[in-house]
Amino acid sequence: MEKTLVLLLVTLAVTYAVPDPRGIIMNLEEGELCMNSAQCKSKCCHRASGLSLARCAPKASENSECSAKTLYGVYYKCPCERGLTCEADKSIVGSITNTNFGFCRDQSRSSE
Repeated sequence: MEKTLVLLLVTLAVTYAVPDPRGIIMNLEEGELCMNSAQCKSKCCHRASGLSLARCAPKASENSECSAKTLYGVYYKCPCERGLTCEADKSIVGSITNTNFGFCRDQSRSSE
């Protein structure tokens, strides 16, 4: 137990000692390697295929392909920018198999 506590304290000390901790774990810029969307400033950790490395990417713009939701924290298609809605298959099966792709639409324009 003491060893675990010491290791945790050393890790925290190193993390806070770095002059710019951005990019170590959180607030990653576009193009930086990630393991989960929560690490990216854009909130989209994207991979092109199942064998590629995931990198932070910008959110999808209007009329671009998008994913409605992911269970894993990594997207094959990024979710939409703020104010847009991803019109996609929102089934559980689509979320599990990562096939819930659609297109970003502005709902305020389509209601006019």
